[in-house]
Amino acid sequence: MQTYLFYDIETTGLSKSFDQILQFAAIRTDLALNELERYEITVKRNPDITPAPAAIITHHIGLKDMEKGISEYDAIQQIHRWVNTPGTISIGYNTLGFDDEFLRFSFYRHLLRPYTHQYANNCSRMDLYPMAAMYYLFKPSVLHWPTIDGKQSLKLEQLSTANSLAKGQAHNAMVDVEATLALARHFLNEKEMWDYVAGYFEKNTDQDRSRKTGDAFSLMVEGIFGADQSYQCLAQSIGMHRHYKNQMLFLRLDSTDITALTTDTIPALRIIRKKLGEPSFILPMKDRFLKYISPERMALAQSNQKWLTEHSDVLSQLTHYHTDYTYPNYPNTDAEASIYLNGFWSRADETFCQQFHAAIPEEKAKLTASLKPSYLKTLSTRILARHYPKALLPEQRDAWEKDREKMRSETETPIDHQGRKRLTPIIALQEINELRKTHVLTADQLELLTELEDKMRGM
Repeated sequence: MQTYLFYDIETTGLSKSFDQILQFAAIRTDLALNELERYEITVKRNPDITPAPAAIITHHIGLKDMEKGISEYDAIQQIHRWVNTPGTISIGYNTLGFDDEFLRFSFYRHLLRPYTHQYANNCSRMDLYPMAAMYYLFKPSVLHWPTIDGKQSLKLEQLSTANSLAKGQAHNAMVDVEATLALARHFLNEKEMWDYVAGYFEKNTDQDRSRKTGDAFSLMVEGIFGADQSYQCLAQSIGMHRHYKNQMLFLRLDSTDITALTTDTIPALRIIRKKLGEPSFILPMKDRFLKYISPERMALAQSNQKWLTEHSDVLSQLTHYHTDYTYPNYPNTDAEASIYLNGFWSRADETFCQQFHAAIPEEKAKLTASLKPSYLKTLSTRILARHYPKALLPEQRDAWEKDREKMRSETETPIDHQGRKRLTPIIALQEINELRKTHVLTADQLELLTELEDKMRGM
């Protein structure tokens, strides 16, 4: 039996590697969107986590509230079971843009298989945010579409207000889930459209549609292209990436005149990276889909394409460069951020993780001690230190203390797979001061920041 799992998370910040979930909420429905079950978890903050000030003033979860709830280790295991229930289609609003990858990192650093909810046991994923762009363009009567400061908005909070989708404060996990489910029910009123757009999240269907466009360039739809571009762009395929599985590359043609392109400027070109079964959505170049493309944008795209055809050597160079380009490798990447660096687990790794989860704390420590130095040893040691500190063996306690020193350091701060530093108390204090200068804050937000500031000064 297939079900939808509408879910949302609230977190200590935006770092998928170093932040943690504070709230998880979900509603499971049948395929007709009839509610079957609700899930809700409040997660206690790990003491080594420095919450991002911008996150706190958004979701209004203060430090006192972060002391409530179950441990992150217990919470992540439960979430992993829910999203991996056979037949589950995980779905939310901008989940593929944020929540899903955040879960992936959370599963990874808690020694759980990070990808199975995407494909195993008839599980898959969808996202209402790119679907909203399609409905706005081609089935606008399903909703009232809010305009903020003269510009169209697809933000869930504003869609919810304009259409009375849910009651309660936005950026509360369950409130946002209720709003997302209500939005989906509006969309499902146009069942044919729902089924068509849902097809884009199936790899085979998405691939077939990409191949059948039959045009020299493609019309792509996604929220990130922005309201002023009607969430669309015209782009030319330059092929599949040679190193990253299933990554299709497109060169945007309708935003910049590229006729001055040279070998030196090829690296600066904006390339759209698309995976099969994920946005952007590729539409046929038919009049009914092109009505939002202005004559000026179409003319620029045609001019750029003509120039590329006439300069096949440049096209060949840019294709080779971008299809062969690999992301920088940071040798000092922290173990919690190394999900893309270590590949899939071996059978021995899988066995260790299963034994670790099944063991009592003292046995977890012994199992960890038996490992050779590795990212798995670091991850399991950190689980013990955060959730079972009394079970730590002396050498594990020493390793954790060294880790904690780096987490607080301004010179040895851990970095993620993209070279970004873990948030430290000193940087958080700087961000608090900047928010006070640049934002109009409510009394509640100021109180939350003061509470955080006092805590960070003591760390």
